[in-house]
Amino acid sequence: MDVAVDAVVCIPTFRRPEHLRLTLSSIAAQLTQRRFAVVIVENDAAQRGSIPEAIRFFTEHSIPGLCVVETRQGNCQAINAAFETARAVFPSATKFLMIDDDEIASRHWLERMAGASEAMDADIVGGPVLPQFIDHEDDYLAEHPAFRPAYAATGPVSMIYGSGNCLIQRRAFERLASPSFDLRFNFLGGGDTDFFMRCRRQGMTFHWTADAVIVETVPQSRTTLKWLMSRGLRIGAINYHAQSKGARTTASVLKLWTKLIALLPLSVARAGVLAARKAPAAIALHPMMVAIGGVLAALGIEQQPYKGSAVARERLSLS
Repeated sequence: MDVAVDAVVCIPTFRRPEHLRLTLSSIAAQLTQRRFAVVIVENDAAQRGSIPEAIRFFTEHSIPGLCVVETRQGNCQAINAAFETARAVFPSATKFLMIDDDEIASRHWLERMAGASEAMDADIVGGPVLPQFIDHEDDYLAEHPAFRPAYAATGPVSMIYGSGNCLIQRRAFERLASPSFDLRFNFLGGGDTDFFMRCRRQGMTFHWTADAVIVETVPQSRTTLKWLMSRGLRIGAINYHAQSKGARTTASVLKLWTKLIALLPLSVARAGVLAARKAPAAIALHPMMVAIGGVLAALGIEQQPYKGSAVARERLSLS
């Protein structure tokens, strides 16, 4: 497929065909004069629920693109398949955006992200993912660190942390080893945090675009205290693994362990302060869960929420 485009929107998907339709509709509704393409990666090789949605999308809209079935299951496998396919199939594209299959892009999203990358000459651009809770009684959780955007204002930032709303320049991929998203994070999650940390170590530049908004649908199952505590443990594990990759000497390993141990009492104190300010339990307990998650990961104990089976790639051209 030899189509000249400026940008490619990448969408990994797993068993969310109904919401994928909403995601794709928001991409079709983008207000931009840019020529862009869409790459969808289906990571459920058995059911392939996204295929009918992909066919419908490419049939109804004059947007070039294709769908890839990535049978090697896992978060990083799907994301790597998306970016690798996009770069190979659309060699003229310099900008690669990502949106998750449970998200909806605002109408100026693509233009604002791409415009910021050009105006600021930033290697990587990030934007806010705002939660939309299915249970409206949980709106207070918008302030929970699991849902609150990393930054509030537009401008240069030291790093972004998630790939759910990001733009990565082609040149950034070319400066890092392949695969871009480390498969050690495939079933844990956090491959995006690790990727952006490696970009920062390479001296790449980051920019935050506060008005390039994406909305994430949050089901009730992700607003329970149990899920949020589990999320905190996983964040701690991700932080540990991403930081341990840079700890290559005995001194740096000892420094990391010292930090992990020191965070435990500090997190208890932080939780106490939050509780005293009458923060909900889900928010007050978060610092402790992150600290405990880091220590458990260092001991080899961690969750694997993206665990699945695996082995080869199949491409379906749908345009």
